[in-house]
Amino acid sequence: MGKLTGRRPSHRDHIDSVLDCGVEGFRGDQVSESWRRSAVDHHIDPESRTSPHIITQSELKISREPLENIILQAKEEMDRLYAIVRHAGYVVLLCNTQGIAIHHRGNETMSDRFRYWGTWLGGVWSEELEGTNGIGTCITEQRPISVHLDQHFRSRHVGLSCAGAPIFDANGILAAILDTSSIVPELASQSHALALAATITSARAIEERLFREHFHDIWTVAAAPCDESRPAILLAIDHDKRIVGADRMARKTCGLDDRLLEKGLRLSTLFEENPSVVLSNDEEDVALQLVRSNDAQLWYVLITPPGLVSKRRSLLGAETHTRPRIGSLGSSPGPAILKEDAHGGLPPASIRRVRDYIDSHLIANITIETLATTVGLSVYHFARAFKQSIGMPPHEFILRRRVQRADQMLHRTELPLSEIAAAVGFSDQSHFARHFRRQTGMTPGAARWTQR
Repeated sequence: MGKLTGRRPSHRDHIDSVLDCGVEGFRGDQVSESWRRSAVDHHIDPESRTSPHIITQSELKISREPLENIILQAKEEMDRLYAIVRHAGYVVLLCNTQGIAIHHRGNETMSDRFRYWGTWLGGVWSEELEGTNGIGTCITEQRPISVHLDQHFRSRHVGLSCAGAPIFDANGILAAILDTSSIVPELASQSHALALAATITSARAIEERLFREHFHDIWTVAAAPCDESRPAILLAIDHDKRIVGADRMARKTCGLDDRLLEKGLRLSTLFEENPSVVLSNDEEDVALQLVRSNDAQLWYVLITPPGLVSKRRSLLGAETHTRPRIGSLGSSPGPAILKEDAHGGLPPASIRRVRDYIDSHLIANITIETLATTVGLSVYHFARAFKQSIGMPPHEFILRRRVQRADQMLHRTELPLSEIAAAVGFSDQSHFARHFRRQTGMTPGAARWTQR
């Protein structure tokens, strides 16, 4: 290509420079290869002003139906992600593997502007149609992708920024894409990098929810190296400690595939035998450290027992079972996670003693003074150590246990709500209903009816 004179190089000039001269890394390796596909494989005109395609409501309904469970598992994470990026003018999109936005979180007052750019519900962002973009290129390359402003192939999209992260199902197959898209042309690259990081975290959390839901009737193992040298993995094991499921990261990290899983590899193939690995049907997760068999590396491990599998499955129990835990491995645990080596926290034996006391005295007025006495600590030191070990103050934990017990009674008994409230230690039905709704998102009556 000859030297350009007399005018500022256009977006097409940049593309031609990469394609004709092979300027590696000119726009970043991840987009230069996508630019090549857009031009050579998909024959897209970068100067085309054609608006992105948005499907009809009936087409959207058809596209959504196969992914209803993914949408259900993604809602909480999408809400959390949108709360992080909304002030920077982003919309959050959940897309199927054809690049169609089937679910979203965004500012409804700006819906017309987002629709104009195609970054709204029903927008189609496959690489074959739109060229390089965060959704379509993520689908093609099956890895997180950031496309910032003029990294897009089409000049119409150079004012957009999008960050896409793949969501793989329980068998490691691409199931959906989570994307954050901005229509702010002044968006700084640093801000967009933060959006990508948040999107990757949320997509991984959705993957974990899908994995735990898929294998809800057996034990789930979350594990990560203590030195954080590799990403966390998810495994599913049966009562004989045979590995029967592995997420995409476990398959890549541990060299697992369907053929090996069908053989019934034992957990000891990956981790050295440890007498602490006892599979039980208790409600609580078991946290420990195991040694990898191949390199003696120490890993944080969290074993989650099977969830409730009755036809009238507990809604709260199901939510608790699928809750992501990977982010808590080796750090401050969540409400249902206990660490055996919580520095400054309660020893495991003390935690069990306190939990047993709470569970057997829910109907009574449980005071922090009483709990502190059971482990021989002052109120101040007990409250601080308890929060370090459990992840919440004692009074919040007691409320959670009362709601969990009430939820079990709702689907196991026909007792009136007032009697259930009294049986788990609430002062009255109104007090019970208020806290139940705060934790579960629905009233006790609605929860009981839903479980029928």
